[in-house]
Amino acid sequence: MTNSSKIAPSPWQDWPLDREIVISRVIDAPRSLVYAAWADPLQIQEWFGPDGLAIETKEINLAPGGVWQFDMVGADGTRYTNRMVFVRMEAPALIEVEHGSDVDDDPSRFRMLVTFDEQANGKTVITLRQMHPSPTLRSEKIGFGAVEYGGQTLTKLARHIEKANA
Repeated sequence: MTNSSKIAPSPWQDWPLDREIVISRVIDAPRSLVYAAWADPLQIQEWFGPDGLAIETKEINLAPGGVWQFDMVGADGTRYTNRMVFVRMEAPALIEVEHGSDVDDDPSRFRMLVTFDEQANGKTVITLRQMHPSPTLRSEKIGFGAVEYGGQTLTKLARHIEKANA
């Protein structure tokens, strides 16, 4: 079989593992529904983020080149500014973003690839791969709770989809 089209090399292919955090979960729903929860501006604001933090959106455009600027707000009023720039969206397979604080040239901004793999049983394996700028920044994010918070976020996503499809 000959493939005449050339596929550009993926930046993920040679990324050093000492800069990566991977979080995965099985969601009991078809990938089209799981993808839609990420790609729909109304839905993502309902479930995104760790437990105990509310989302306050300033701007949202979920499309390649689009930006989602938002604050995660704790019960005590503490605000965590965020900016996601959507690099690539290939429905229903993947979404790629740059995620950091809502400041220009954030040195701790990381690249995140979200993949949606549909299983034969109608469930979806969702995987978040974060590529951090350095092993040190990766370690800081882990120390801050990135793995636990990512797990909480995916649990909230699963609950959101279950409730929406009940």
